[in-house]
Amino acid sequence: MKILIIEDEQPAARRLMNLIKEIKPETELAGPLESIDDALEYLQTHGEPDLYMMDIQLADGLSFEIFEHYPLSKPVIFATAFDEYAIRAFKLNSVEYLLKPLEEEALRHALNKYEKQQLATPDFRKLIESLAPKQYKSRFLLKKGERFIPVPIERVAYFQASGKMVLLITHDKESYVLDETLDQLEKELDPERFYRANRSFIVSVPSVKEVRVSFNGKLKLFLSPSPGEEEISISRDKANAFKLWLGA
Repeated sequence: MKILIIEDEQPAARRLMNLIKEIKPETELAGPLESIDDALEYLQTHGEPDLYMMDIQLADGLSFEIFEHYPLSKPVIFATAFDEYAIRAFKLNSVEYLLKPLEEEALRHALNKYEKQQLATPDFRKLIESLAPKQYKSRFLLKKGERFIPVPIERVAYFQASGKMVLLITHDKESYVLDETLDQLEKELDPERFYRANRSFIVSVPSVKEVRVSFNGKLKLFLSPSPGEEEISISRDKANAFKLWLGA
């Protein structure tokens, strides 16, 4: 198996190559290549490897630009820093990825997956389209009685499912009924600003007043303004992701 490493950070490239040699000593390594131009020059001269391992952000742009100039036909494992948008796109397109800093066990899993022929060549055009910047909801036009009131997204503290209704709660404690479900709202809201805490709440960063560790690794949220007596919890499975989001 021949793997081409495309990575512009030398320490990261050395660590990756050392880990591959430890996990799969028989592997032939090429690179590391630091740029799109280097990668294209290599491919035109040497042809394709069996597998690519590439960072997304290279010295001269995004590695996706390689696909626009050279028709890759082999599987790719991407390396990326934590980026919710990229990871959602990768999962949607069944693309294998590794989070930085690289962990040996994750790399071992990815290489084993490739050897079992479970790692397919991605549809790069579809992947690039899904990674394109999205336009998120910036305001709501809400009805109250006979009036329509524009509410900018900055005023929204959180969204709450209450019975069959979905409520928009503002930072100044105003409440509006929405026609949309929380599932629909989750797709329309900027994930850097809002987080789906559970089936009943989507919360904004400024609304989170306090977080406490509860039993079994769950998190208990305290919001401002308070939603009353209803307890808001984050499951153990989502606790780390929530803390990363809140601390980003």
